[in-house]
Amino acid sequence: MNHPEKDVDKSNSSLQISDRVRLFRRGRVWNVNFQADGRQHRQSLKTTSMKEARRLAMRLASDLESGRWKESLDAVSVAEAIAAYRDFLLAEGRAAKTMTKYEKVFERVVELAGERKVRDLSGIDLKFVDAFRRMRVDAGAAPKTHYTEAVVIRQLVNFALSRDMITIDPLKRLKLKKPKPTPQPCWTHEQVAAILAASPAEVKAAFTLLAELGIRFGELAWLTPEDVELATNVVRIRPKEGWKPKTGDQRAIPLSPLVLEVLELLPKRWKWLVTMPPSKQSPQLGRQWTERRLLAALKKVLKQLHLPGKLHTFRHTFISNAAMNGVPEAVIREWVGHVDEQILRHYTHVHSEASQEAMKRMVEKNLRSQEAKKSQTRMVSDSAQIQHNPEEDGNEKNAK
Repeated sequence: MNHPEKDVDKSNSSLQISDRVRLFRRGRVWNVNFQADGRQHRQSLKTTSMKEARRLAMRLASDLESGRWKESLDAVSVAEAIAAYRDFLLAEGRAAKTMTKYEKVFERVVELAGERKVRDLSGIDLKFVDAFRRMRVDAGAAPKTHYTEAVVIRQLVNFALSRDMITIDPLKRLKLKKPKPTPQPCWTHEQVAAILAASPAEVKAAFTLLAELGIRFGELAWLTPEDVELATNVVRIRPKEGWKPKTGDQRAIPLSPLVLEVLELLPKRWKWLVTMPPSKQSPQLGRQWTERRLLAALKKVLKQLHLPGKLHTFRHTFISNAAMNGVPEAVIREWVGHVDEQILRHYTHVHSEASQEAMKRMVEKNLRSQEAKKSQTRMVSDSAQIQHNPEEDGNEKNAK
């Protein structure tokens, strides 16, 4: 007795399923040929059974008719996606410091993918992100750190979607709660003056520019004498070859009298506006500051004064003092390069002294208002008594 499907296999090597879908055999395996997106497609159904092949082909025809069909792509590995995303970031001109942070995240993603046996991007799903964040929490990472790293993973998947590496978003329902900003140290104007006074000569110029201009360390390190325009009394923050400001913006910051005094004393023969002093390991002059060296110098000064802080605290303090002295937010953003009001509010600190003074003024104003009301009430009461005196009323009755 012959098997009916085998009889069919012998007599039929091709079968039309719909106007756009046709089955055919290659050897014993069934394949499908169909039209989609204006071109011909062929793919194996990976079955020798005509019944299963017809079922798969009919489902394909239904998907084509309803518009649900999407071209299946070769699975892209996690490492391949990261390599492509890295090339994209470099082509976009991301800063070296930013790329270093991204590379750390990429390393951790590849490591976790290996542990979880994730071979392609479809495995970078919600469970993967949850496991990644838990791993970072266990490692002692701050909330802002593992939030930022999860955002990088989200961006990686978005990039893969935009390049058709995957057709379905494995992080479709991902929701990341942005952590609240952590309190940052902020100095008073008097504390900044004390820091500058206690600073050695070789670092005082750098600290003064950070304090008076509100710039970031990278912006300080990449300043050149050509960025200073004495005719217009500004210093310009602008990109250089191999570097650009964090937010990518160019801006001009007015020069204060203290900055002008410092600029007059700086040598003009070096490439950089402020330079690192020579050391035993590096005796050459005119070298660009490194963040590590300048931070180490600041820590020594802060230790002497028993103050907390870091290089970025100069920027915090600059923005805080500008806000407390009534500088409009639009002007502050023009100076410091921020356009996000939330970021500006994060930087705006109210010192305890200023807070106490504000409370004192408010209480004094309330007391003056209360005294004025009491005085007015007494005046009204005295006036009423004068207009209606009980003794006078009694005299009038006796006269009658």
